[in-house]
Amino acid sequence: MTSITTRQPMRIGFYLTHNFTMIAMASAVEVLRMANQLSGEKLYQWFTLSESGEPVAASDALEVRVDDQIPSQLPLDSLIICGGVQIERCCTPQLTSWLCQLDRQQKILGGICTGSYALAKAGVMANQHCAIHWEHLAGLQELFPSIKITNKLFTLSDKRMTSTGGTAPMDMMLTLVAKQHGSRLSAAISEMFMCERIRNGEDVQKVPLRSLVGTSQPKLLEIVSLMEANLEEPIGMDELAGFVDLSRRQLERLFQKHLQCSPSRYYLQLRLSRARQLLKQTNLSVIEVSVACGFVSTPHFSKCYRDCFGIPPRHERQGISSQPVATEQPAISEESLSTELPITAEQPITTEQAVINEQPDMTEFPMITNLPALTELRELHDDNLFDTGFDDQSTLPNQAC
Repeated sequence: MTSITTRQPMRIGFYLTHNFTMIAMASAVEVLRMANQLSGEKLYQWFTLSESGEPVAASDALEVRVDDQIPSQLPLDSLIICGGVQIERCCTPQLTSWLCQLDRQQKILGGICTGSYALAKAGVMANQHCAIHWEHLAGLQELFPSIKITNKLFTLSDKRMTSTGGTAPMDMMLTLVAKQHGSRLSAAISEMFMCERIRNGEDVQKVPLRSLVGTSQPKLLEIVSLMEANLEEPIGMDELAGFVDLSRRQLERLFQKHLQCSPSRYYLQLRLSRARQLLKQTNLSVIEVSVACGFVSTPHFSKCYRDCFGIPPRHERQGISSQPVATEQPAISEESLSTELPITAEQPITTEQAVINEQPDMTEFPMITNLPALTELRELHDDNLFDTGFDDQSTLPNQAC
């Protein structure tokens, strides 16, 4: 991202669509305001725009006045589309034409919440990474296959910035501030807003399982709920199947059909995701996190964690970034999809120093990016890594998962 000098503030326009999401728009603007306040300089200048120049009502019915209508002659460096519900109806020919004009002028274009849909509709996102609220992930991928749809909270490049909804635009703008004016200012803004941490571009949004499989699979939803409620003391596959009056084989077929993975693999990722939250949000030691997530062997927990997220637990705690993942496929939630039931081999819990000294397998575990990607997991990892005491291979008809 090109650095902007303090003498020439970065001028950002926020185009408000009808029924835009107020929290997403405010999360982005407030970061800019606080950057100016804390720095004592006018680092950023922002404007609000609408199609007609009239005030725009957000989805919470609050109206926001705007500074100009489109096509605007304001000297903008960037334009961000603030989307919300029914974004499809807001992609008018006038907006599309103006976005194409700004693209030809090499302006930085962005979208927050569902605003990325308008950029895609205008044809200015081809071969670009794009984040959007999870409700529109599948539809956007289907309509615009040339776009690199991701489930990350946000994407930020030289000419594009896209973010999901809620407070994710705050993280995106904090990252922008850090790139342009340093991490100290970004951290100070985060403290002013009482943010526990600044989420980076590798964090993903959670896609509710119900939205993936629908409401026609109540037994699957019930089983996943049981898994989520029993992460510290995992329930065996046979016992889980019994809770919903299914056989072990029927349970595995259910997961294979709707999630393209075994139930034990799904269980493991739920627990590893919980471990990641504990490492980032608490002061629990690696050993304590391991036990809290149902792992008896701490070195094995470290190995599984590294294979899943690309870094060992100690580096996660220290804030050391993982290596970029090779896959370019669109991601779905790390908390929604999973891999395997964690190891329950009877091994003594080692000290945290043992975790530091261990040398786990360096084989890279790709980020789960879509449902079909789960079929690659078994090929990338030996069975011992996900040994659960169950013979998955003897019960699963499809050995690719």
